[in-house]
Amino acid sequence: MTTGALSGSSCGRKICALDGDTVVIGREHIRIANIDAPELRRSKCDAEKRLAVVAKRRLEELLAGARLHVNRGDPETGRTSDRYGRTLATIQVDDRDVGDILVSEGLARNWTGKRQPWCN
Repeated sequence: MTTGALSGSSCGRKICALDGDTVVIGREHIRIANIDAPELRRSKCDAEKRLAVVAKRRLEELLAGARLHVNRGDPETGRTSDRYGRTLATIQVDDRDVGDILVSEGLARNWTGKRQPWCN
């Protein structure tokens, strides 16, 4: 597991949140390994879409201007990439886990190994 420290910046420069659990840092697509956020592009209902927008915005806020620590590799499985080729990693901002923050705010849930529906 490698760790990198980066200073955050706005989307279009170094760091860009694609949704509530995927970011691009430089050219590297990173899937936050320990959470599942609602789908932004493939939402199954309006409630999921609205929550996905809020989760993405919150992730952008957390990453903006912050000093990040990217811990590559899934802490549970040790896998380094997902089926789409994205790097699996956890991200810390000011010594706080971004995934834990999003979960505590109800914008994501802990990853259990498979997707769960966001719609009733």
